Amino acid sequence: MTTSQLLLSAWHWHPSVLLGCAALIAGYLAALKFRLSRAALTYLAGVLVLLVALLSPIHALGDQYLFSAHMLQHLLLVQAVPPLLLLGIPAWLARQALGLPPGRAGRSALVAAEHVLSQPHIAWLIGIGAMWVWHLPAFYNATLVHQSIHIVEHLCFLATATIFWWPIVGPLPERRLAPLVAALYLFAAMLASSVLGIILTFAPPGLYPAYLRPADTLGILPLLRQQWGLSPAADQQLGGLLMWVPGSLVYFGALIATLARWYRAPEEEAMSAATIGEVREPSSVPHERRRSHVA
Repeated sequence: MTTSQLLLSAWHWHPSVLLGCAALIAGYLAALKFRLSRAALTYLAGVLVLLVALLSPIHALGDQYLFSAHMLQHLLLVQAVPPLLLLGIPAWLARQALGLPPGRAGRSALVAAEHVLSQPHIAWLIGIGAMWVWHLPAFYNATLVHQSIHIVEHLCFLATATIFWWPIVGPLPERRLAPLVAALYLFAAMLASSVLGIILTFAPPGLYPAYLRPADTLGILPLLRQQWGLSPAADQQLGGLLMWVPGSLVYFGALIATLARWYRAPEEEAMSAATIGEVREPSSVPHERRRSHVA
């Protein structure tokens, strides 16, 4: 089998994934009354990345053959899908879903849970802690043996990563962290991702034994070992490097974007004030003229 044949044929159309993504799209578009916007396109891009992560050859390779492919899948589920979905949700829709009408504080159990989980120390520990726990050999190897545990792992990644990103790019502006706190939050995540990546990169081969001698059900092992040059050791090192470098760069990029938005904030406020002044000034001129005419 060639690389092109693998990329075209190794798609798995799991009904549960297709139905789940269809529900995400249908519910979202119905809430927006099928009005597309830039935010809606961002949300739909998040669903598309979710489909690619769970249905494409990335899943087939990670499930049986390559730790590096599995790591790429995890990064998509943790660092791409949740931020895109959150950035695509309008504030009014989030308030409606949480039972927070404008101008009135909600007191439902859902609001109480959101208030607790959005605390930065809790959200950070849940998001980063889940990433570390699921890469412990005992848990990771269990996902490769038991499909049900594998599904739980993916759902856990999506849920905990959404909690992690909520204080950074969540749809409610008042729930987002102040820029300096957000920068520290993301810097700590970058360090945690780097440390985990370094451990995986330099750990001895066989940390996850299933990848040493995989059952070649797709007949692609010669392609991976000979043409791609991915021995078990090289595969594990590549997976660790993915977590170490690109995984850390995502947090670093979010950190830079947060600081840049903070730097631009005074200018945007000044421009907004100037715009308001320009709108109000014409209405004041006739008023002054009327006063002088009366005098």
